[in-house]
Amino acid sequence: MDDVPDSSLTVQTRLGEIRGIRKGGVLHFRGIRYAAPPVEERRFLPPLPSSPWTGTYDATAFPNRAMQPDMAVLGEPVGATSEDCLFLNIVTPAAEGAGRPVLFWIHGGGFVNGSANEYDGSVLAARGDVVVVTVNYRLGLFGFLDLSAFGDAFAGSASNGLRDQVLALEWVRDNIADYGGDPDNVTIFGESAGGHSVHALLAAPSADGLYHKAIAHSPGTANQPPPDVATPLVDALGCRPDQLVEKLRAMSADELLGVQGTVPGVGGGVDGTVVTRSTDDAISARGERGVPLIAGTNRDEGKFFTALYAAFDPGFAPPNEGLARSITEGGDPSAYLAALKAAHPGADAIEIHERVWGDMFRKARWAALSGPPQPVRAAGSTASTCRRPCPSWASKSVPPMPRRYRSPSTASTATIRARWSSTMPETRWCAACRNGGRTRWSPSRERATPTAPGCPAGRATTRRVGRR
Repeated sequence: MDDVPDSSLTVQTRLGEIRGIRKGGVLHFRGIRYAAPPVEERRFLPPLPSSPWTGTYDATAFPNRAMQPDMAVLGEPVGATSEDCLFLNIVTPAAEGAGRPVLFWIHGGGFVNGSANEYDGSVLAARGDVVVVTVNYRLGLFGFLDLSAFGDAFAGSASNGLRDQVLALEWVRDNIADYGGDPDNVTIFGESAGGHSVHALLAAPSADGLYHKAIAHSPGTANQPPPDVATPLVDALGCRPDQLVEKLRAMSADELLGVQGTVPGVGGGVDGTVVTRSTDDAISARGERGVPLIAGTNRDEGKFFTALYAAFDPGFAPPNEGLARSITEGGDPSAYLAALKAAHPGADAIEIHERVWGDMFRKARWAALSGPPQPVRAAGSTASTCRRPCPSWASKSVPPMPRRYRSPSTASTATIRARWSSTMPETRWCAACRNGGRTRWSPSRERATPTAPGCPAGRATTRRVGRR
């Protein structure tokens, strides 16, 4: 990947002097620590704020990514993995002239993989005159293991990854003016688990006031309690329940990551401490007082997953009943699955699996509405929707930033960037973060985005370079 900077520069901030790089007409500040390392005795605990630094902070290299399994489907991601991962990256047109809208990107990856490093906000920052912040947060058991039964210190531990996001938003509130951003105009946006995080933050009182608009691409919703992972962990580790926390803390990061694959998935639940209610309840309670929210999905969401599963396991047997519980909010999905099969009598288990995924995303999208929906059709997508008071808006459910890889496996970074056309929705996002989406857009003027080589039919090119 060609990532040679044009030049370096230093900026004086309230935390101290920081060195970044100037590249592509914008400024990059990479690997800024927003929280103390969540390691050793801080494992499974809420994050603590970082401290001011001495000397000049070097923000010219990408930081560690959160601990995660090796799932480099499209190429090798940028940055090593480490438990010490609470960093953010900033791209800004200029550090002077504070007052630019801030776009705060939360990456996807099923709450188990992905990173801030893999998204390039330079085009968005340059075209929209906005400040783009991408954030790393704890994943998997490191960020979402529910240990609340083991003492008050672990209350809300099932949402520590969301706590990381909230602390990063607090850092933005306190510091983004030093990078040309307006702390009173912050839009949170994300895709897949990032979109789910957006919906969860809407239901997290600790995040109130830290953001002013929200965009959720292909999201889930926070509507179920965290799963019981402690019991299967006790079984897997062969210890007594009262020994579990001590045993988990004594494990190395790699050992804990290895155990993660033996227990149910975690992330994005209603824990009662951080996320205090469901997304639906939070939106309904706020009504017209809520922040403007855009939510959108692609037409054929499920095809991505079946293609991905097949790449790793050709004999994959789709867990339709388990996935369908996300539709029924944990209830018995039998009636839903029976109705789905009756509506599509020729569908095999794989197609049903794809349709369940699609219904899950569509359910999350419609759950984001308060009052009558105002759907608009976008090329290659299902009807996107916007909750009032954002009446004239549509959303392609794609991340508006190209992906960055150290060594892409099927396409060079230049090729990936070239697939981004002038018709992509950067200007829509920038308009949304400036004025709450009060702009008019005729979808008939949007050119359909072709499917990327190697991607399932019906998925937009940007889905090719925007991994979950």
